[in-house]
Amino acid sequence: MRPPLGPYDALRRIAFLLERSRAGTYRVKAFRTAAATTLATDPGELRSRADSGTLTDLPGIGPATESVIRQCLAGENPSYLTSLEDRATQPLVAGGLEVRAALRGDLHSHSDWSDGGSSIQEMVVTAMDLGHEYLVLTDHSPRLQIANGLSSERLSKQLRVVEEINSAVGAFCLLKGIEVDILDDGSLDQSLQMLSQLDLRVASVHSKLAMSQAPMTRRLIAAVENPQMNVLGHCTGRLVEGERGTRGQSSFDAASVFAACAAHDVAVEINARPERCDPPDDLMVQARDAGCLFSIDSDAHAPGQLDFLIYGCARAERIGVPVETIVNTWPKDQLLAWANPA
Repeated sequence: MRPPLGPYDALRRIAFLLERSRAGTYRVKAFRTAAATTLATDPGELRSRADSGTLTDLPGIGPATESVIRQCLAGENPSYLTSLEDRATQPLVAGGLEVRAALRGDLHSHSDWSDGGSSIQEMVVTAMDLGHEYLVLTDHSPRLQIANGLSSERLSKQLRVVEEINSAVGAFCLLKGIEVDILDDGSLDQSLQMLSQLDLRVASVHSKLAMSQAPMTRRLIAAVENPQMNVLGHCTGRLVEGERGTRGQSSFDAASVFAACAAHDVAVEINARPERCDPPDDLMVQARDAGCLFSIDSDAHAPGQLDFLIYGCARAERIGVPVETIVNTWPKDQLLAWANPA
């Protein structure tokens, strides 16, 4: 049995396990809020409040989180955490373990700078906990206002934050990236000057997903031909389940798009989010047979979702995607040389 965690670490671990199991956002938020309060409170005050029964007077501490804090302060493993850990011993999905073991990092993740739920620092610490060697931070570009997309000015500030984090995390590397919108004409929603400062660029369609086949095909190919593009994100835009409901896939000439990806060394993303499962199996087969590169990405908007990679790994294994064609199995230096050819 692992030594008992302190209150902050226990609350943070519970939030991670809840996110990993796709629990309701409100439950996760309760534990993350309580963790933040615990971190900001002097340990002596926590103990005195536990003794006097006033822990719930602190902001964001309710009965469930109070119980966790009390058990931690008593040197016990919180019962709620233990039950979650027991359930977490079961794999999220069957298969994919060999592919997952080969992955060195994740090329698609979001923070609270755009529409993610947690800080960059929390995403980094969780990626390190999961054994990643690198994580690409890919917050949204400015046109996606609903997701608080980053202007050039905000992206510039974020790049400085990334540099500060990298100076403090040792061998792990947070890579500078973006999920840049593919606009109607196939251009990318960020200036060339800003895109050229990044380590890696995921480009995705988020608008006019029901565009007819011919213009959508031209749109995607124009984006793929852009020398600043590295990864074609969730290429069909479909949703197959989840809180946002379902959405059909975009229509495009997959043979032409994947031929362009292969010709321009652009990786096709295997988006591991269970509600996306994108591209579908038949398009994954087409991309594989076209000689495309792939990336298996979590598209995480919260720390626990970084563990969703196994969903994409299981699909890649089942479809027979060669591991050596998955770019995030490559060492960081090889990945960066591919993403930024001389």
